[in-house]
Amino acid sequence: MTARFQKTIENVAELKGFGLFTNADVRLRFYPAGENHGIVFQRTDLPGSRRIPATIEYLSPEERRTKLVRGEASVEMTEHLMAALAGLQIDNCLVQIDAPELPGCDGSALPYVEALLDAKIVTQTLKRETYIIQQSQTLQQDQTTISLAPSDSGLRLSYDLNYGNRSPIEPQVAEFVITPEIFATKIAPARTFILEQEIGYLRSKGYGQKVTLEDLLVYGQQGPIGNSLRAPNECARHKLLDCLGDLLLCGCDVQGEIRCFRSGHRQNHQLAKEIKRLKNQSSMDRAA
Repeated sequence: MTARFQKTIENVAELKGFGLFTNADVRLRFYPAGENHGIVFQRTDLPGSRRIPATIEYLSPEERRTKLVRGEASVEMTEHLMAALAGLQIDNCLVQIDAPELPGCDGSALPYVEALLDAKIVTQTLKRETYIIQQSQTLQQDQTTISLAPSDSGLRLSYDLNYGNRSPIEPQVAEFVITPEIFATKIAPARTFILEQEIGYLRSKGYGQKVTLEDLLVYGQQGPIGNSLRAPNECARHKLLDCLGDLLLCGCDVQGEIRCFRSGHRQNHQLAKEIKRLKNQSSMDRAA
């Protein structure tokens, strides 16, 4: 895999919606940015607050989502936009947001992809940093596993979803070599899913007050309620989407094979931290 050139967008784009967790109305604006700028968030409703780079150093633990914090400013539910940026290979972008949470849209990354494609992606002059996985290793937490292995075919990402026989969500696997075309058509449309029995608990905490059955997949015992699947393995594809978005927090492209089993955001964050550590160690070894 040859290191590619960095990319940004040509025009300003906008997206509106509401937060699935905070219920707040929100407007996003995407701005072009120069080489090595990275993905950076700016809270326009907090004048004087510092911008938040979308890197693992600014991660703040949160339930069921990825939250970034710098000083008094925070942004959460970043993973779907981050997946869109990673999947489309957009490396430099300023994201202005006027609320604490990104819009949930339809529970997928597709509205982000459409907005970014409308803004037109342009190639820049500097190369994108790439970390190449050199050896196999496994990250384990409880009953979850993420394994890393070398590969010559760019980033090959797979997700094995299996919640057991009692779950209405059938065991399923999603596996793709990540390219902008594959992401936009096969991964971005996959939506957030939840069990019907979980809704009461989440709403008791104030989450999802505006959410309807059109905003995500709600699973009852017989399958999705008031909705239909976009792919037989849509749930596994969405978990893969989340992993791709969280992995971007390591700050570089990754070449290799990553296989996930029953993992979630907490394990994805561990993966991003480990890739960042390996990348830094590789840089130190080359400098020695």
